[in-house]
Amino acid sequence: MRDEESYAVNGKEVTDGAFEKDMEKPLDVNKLEPFGNEETAEVKYRTMKWWHCGMLMIAENVSVGILSLPSAVATLGMVPAAIMILFISALSWYTGYVIGQFKLRHPEIHSMGDAGELLMGPLGRELLGLGQLLLLIFLMASNILMFNILMNVLTDHGTCTLVFGVVGLIICFLGALPRTMDKVYVMSVISFLSVFVATVLTMITVGVETKGHVVNQVTTEVSFREGFLAVTNIIFAYLAHVAYFGFMSETEDPRTFNKSLAMLQIIDTVLYLVSALIIYHYVGPDVKSPAILSMNPLMSKIAWGLSIPTTILSGVVLGHVACKYIYVRIFRGSDKMHSNSFLSIGSWVAICLGVWVVAWVVAESIPVFNDLLSLISALFGSWFSFGLPAIFWLYMNKGRYFQNWKKVVLTITNLGVLAIAIAICGLGLYVSGVAIHNDSTNQSWSCANDA
Repeated sequence: MRDEESYAVNGKEVTDGAFEKDMEKPLDVNKLEPFGNEETAEVKYRTMKWWHCGMLMIAENVSVGILSLPSAVATLGMVPAAIMILFISALSWYTGYVIGQFKLRHPEIHSMGDAGELLMGPLGRELLGLGQLLLLIFLMASNILMFNILMNVLTDHGTCTLVFGVVGLIICFLGALPRTMDKVYVMSVISFLSVFVATVLTMITVGVETKGHVVNQVTTEVSFREGFLAVTNIIFAYLAHVAYFGFMSETEDPRTFNKSLAMLQIIDTVLYLVSALIIYHYVGPDVKSPAILSMNPLMSKIAWGLSIPTTILSGVVLGHVACKYIYVRIFRGSDKMHSNSFLSIGSWVAICLGVWVVAWVVAESIPVFNDLLSLISALFGSWFSFGLPAIFWLYMNKGRYFQNWKKVVLTITNLGVLAIAIAICGLGLYVSGVAIHNDSTNQSWSCANDA
């Protein structure tokens, strides 16, 4: 007979067995926060199926950045890069699973800010809430910058880059107007199809264009700084965890989250691994980042054109999460959240406009943007995707770390994950700091071609 293990669920102590039995019962969504009872609500939020959630997670995680992975393979070598992709995937899958378990034990959590309040009180709420918002806004800004580059390539710098930025801002703002995530689901499907077709086209094109013998390196000799920068490209391809609480909050049954997570991890890992290795195999050590630049000018333009939907829509998904955090923070516990009144709709539109304008200003204002994005990602992304899930597990199992051999293994595992997060954060800050120091300052708010 095994020992019963207790958990804190919504402030109450329950055993493992009791929690498992409760998980088998029909879910009473009316007890869930932050949206409360939606039986008679004018606007319902908990409407997504597990595959809707999965597609949103894929759209948030997989975008044009996938085509930067072949250059990481060129830096690390085929075998180390493949091992690193599989390792980070497994780590990301596990930490995503822990976030799902933490949400089920604390249904009131809607954001990292809510989780921070549970762990550290009001200070934790503001710290993690601000960190989540900053990370999302900077990622949104990177989508606007990518849109600028796309349009400059496709039009041969047909007009001032600032004009392209405004066009990107308007399109993203309009895409963010639906208040519920199930409405964004269709956009997520289009986003995935866009990046999938662009990636397949790139693989086929570089295979056809390959001339002569390409030297593929199984392993390479590389400096620590260059190697770690390549590793961060792989790590940052799995930093979707910041939105998991929000996605779970808008599913019909949050207990189906593991299916959504499996859908994400299987699709993105297969796509990352196959595309990175195949493109590197045909192009070789000189592969550019993104790999689209390694094709002839005509095919490169076609691939960039196919990437427009994912460039915009992945930003829309990120923007929706950022806007929803603010919206729920303002109207939590109020009927206005479920209303189609002028105040409710007007507030949502104003929040969307404000958040996207801030992201646009960030995109146009920061000279060495990629370095600063790496800095923010190292500072917050490493914790949201790896460090905090480990802390969530330690919080849920407080006082029972060495209760049996399974707990000992899991305790060591989560302490290891926490150590990895600290290393990613510390080394990422170092590498980003050196890059910011070494890179020359470019002119901000410029009409110049940034392609």
